[in-house]
Amino acid sequence: MSKETLTPGKLAGLKSVSDERGVIAAAAMDQRGSLKKSLAKEKGVADLPDAALIEFKELVTEVLTKHASAILLDPEFGLPAAKRRNGKGLLLAYEKTGYDAALPGRLPDLLDVWSVRRLKEAGADCIKILLYYTPFEKSHINDHKHAWVERIGDECIAHDIPFFLETVGYDVHGEDEKGLGYAKRKPEIVTGSMEEFGKARYGVDVLKVEVPIQMEFVAGTKAFKGEQAYTRTQALEHFRIAASSTHKPFIYLSAGVSNPVFIETLELAVESGTTFNGVLCGRATWKDGIAIYAKQGAKAFEEWLNTTGVENINNVNNALKSAKSWHDKVNVPAEALA
Repeated sequence: MSKETLTPGKLAGLKSVSDERGVIAAAAMDQRGSLKKSLAKEKGVADLPDAALIEFKELVTEVLTKHASAILLDPEFGLPAAKRRNGKGLLLAYEKTGYDAALPGRLPDLLDVWSVRRLKEAGADCIKILLYYTPFEKSHINDHKHAWVERIGDECIAHDIPFFLETVGYDVHGEDEKGLGYAKRKPEIVTGSMEEFGKARYGVDVLKVEVPIQMEFVAGTKAFKGEQAYTRTQALEHFRIAASSTHKPFIYLSAGVSNPVFIETLELAVESGTTFNGVLCGRATWKDGIAIYAKQGAKAFEEWLNTTGVENINNVNNALKSAKSWHDKVNVPAEALA
């Protein structure tokens, strides 16, 4: 497969969210509904004002972007935080948070008063979309999702800005998504999603993907909890198969696991020899600070971020030393990367 040639805007956008090696070491802070619920729960209240969500994002951005190549924010609550990103790159989310659980298929929706044009005007270097996806879903539902991604891809092409597509798998077989049955199916879900959205018709520049295994089911890892879906050797092979399903740059998401589990996951990815190009890591860095902010306030949370939060992100950065440059996957003249 011949390498794609990046247009000037897409090249500039990707460079702005990467380190000098061409590795994406980005922090994610675009959580909205789930974060608000978590903060309210820890505070012991039914709801929180938007101001709390805005302040939380500002604090995370201010501290963690000193150690990241970029930050992912949402335009609903994250724009004040975007002003505190220490000159680092900015990805903005374009989708509404969550999905309508009353409807089948976890169908996606875009933010009402935003467009790629408007996100770019608000300072976005790259556009990010989250899509719940499984190749096992009914074909008419996936057809709806394919058309939706095509539209966004075309919008990003029109405005010459990179398109990051995040795919998150889910169950359609009546299995517990935290259970053994789903863990066994996950490699196919991740690989199938990467294969599908790596196709040129979608205009995706970077795939933001789950790792193709559930760590607590990998025998021989520190994260293993006793029920085996894969041996360590099989897990390494699942990483390789998923990685070989696309020629696109791809980065891993942390999927809400703890910092030690995410670090071990990245070590496994490195051991497997995959050509992953970085991470967009959110909760594995700052999740444990939610209770601090809710119970002790902004000052205590800021102190926590400057100690434990920084330690967490530095753990991730150390694990990224063996990540590969996306420069190798695209056709770019050397002088354009200088």
